Amino acid sequence: MPYRDDSSDWLFFAESDLRTARVMFGEGVYHMTCFHAQQAVEKCLKAVLRHHQKMVPKTHSLAKLIHEVSPLGAPDIANDDVLFVDQFYSPTRYPDTLPGSLPDGLPTKEDAAKAVDIAERIVAATKKLISSNAHP
Repeated sequence: MPYRDDSSDWLFFAESDLRTARVMFGEGVYHMTCFHAQQAVEKCLKAVLRHHQKMVPKTHSLAKLIHEVSPLGAPDIANDDVLFVDQFYSPTRYPDTLPGSLPDGLPTKEDAAKAVDIAERIVAATKKLISSNAHP
């Protein structure tokens, strides 16, 4: 089966998650802000993989995804930023994972603001990479 570059599809969904994160932040729903920021970053990393003609692993772990993306020389995606956002996937969605999952319980306004900032930067970097239409 020939390769189809669906990286722009992944980016579209990442941008949708980022918009949702911003709305949730404005509503003061910080745990869902962090969840959607995590989803935006996850979809960006998967977009980068597809842009480089790589298969997308079935995982929500940003740590695993950044391990796959790092050798590709993806621009402006810092491991520390990805790992900060990675901590929010399960604890922000499932109440039974909350105790001890995050150091201080639910994410704070500051956590949410940082998560959105990270997602914005990663979405912008991914958009720039994909819009260049330069395939490796």
